[in-house]
Amino acid sequence: MNEDDPNKGLFGGDEPELGPEEAHELKIFGKNPDRVSAMESLFGKDLLASVDENKEMPEEAKRQLVFKLTANSVLDMIMDSLAPETAEEVAECLNGYIGVGLVNKRFGVDLYKELYDALGKIEKEEGESDEDYDRKIDQFSDQWWYIPQPLLNKRNPSDAIREEMLKFGLEER
Repeated sequence: MNEDDPNKGLFGGDEPELGPEEAHELKIFGKNPDRVSAMESLFGKDLLASVDENKEMPEEAKRQLVFKLTANSVLDMIMDSLAPETAEEVAECLNGYIGVGLVNKRFGVDLYKELYDALGKIEKEEGESDEDYDRKIDQFSDQWWYIPQPLLNKRNPSDAIREEMLKFGLEER
C-alpha cells in the first residue's frame, strides 16, 4: 500500500497487537469515558436539573447531593449487572479497596507500593526452585498485612483497613 494513501489505516493492520494484560485493561477501563457519557445521558442531566430546581438548598449541599446520588446510582448499576453469586464477592472486594484508599489517605501512604517494595527485597536463594520462591513470595505477601508498619503508627495494615471500614459501616464488627 502506498504510504501517501489517505485510506491506508481504514482496515486495520497498522495497529500494534495488544498483549493479554493490555487487552484486558482496554476492555475493562477503555470504555469508561463512553460509559460516563452514556450515564450522563441516562440520568446525569435529569439529576442535575432536579437538584438545580431546589433554590433553597445551599450550593455545598447540592454538590454533596449530586456526588452521593451519582455514586450510589453507579454502584447500584454495577451490583445489579452482576450475577447474585458474584455481587457479594465484588461488594466485599470493593469495600476492601475503599478501606485501603481510606488508610492511604489517612496516613499519607500507598499500601500497595509499600507491599511491592517489601516483596522486592526478597531474594531467591541459590538452588531454590521457582515454585518454592513463588510460594515464599505469596506467603510473605499474605503475612505482610499483619505486620505492624512504622508508616501506620505501628498498626498492621489489616487492622488499619478494618478500622477505616468500620467507621463507614463497610465491615461487620
